[in-house]
Amino acid sequence: MANPLRSEVIKLYKNLLYLGKEYPKGEDYFRDRLKKAFIKNKDVTDPEQIKTLIARGQFVIKELEALYYLRKYRAMKQRYYEDNNE
Repeated sequence: MANPLRSEVIKLYKNLLYLGKEYPKGEDYFRDRLKKAFIKNKDVTDPEQIKTLIARGQFVIKELEALYYLRKYRAMKQRYYEDNNE
């Protein structure tokens, strides 16, 4: 793996580990799945394919952030507004 791509992959892994701390199913579940995903692709040497995998990881980061923001919004909404559906 080329040095710039290696550092990008490591940075991606660290970011995902950090975001996984608040995962709804638990940090251990997320860490195990993340580790399996990275180990599965550890033998990839084509720079274009590595860039594609990094882009997929960035997409996962955006999805996790959206999940956390939505959870935070729902919690705040429950605190300040009554539920009229009942």
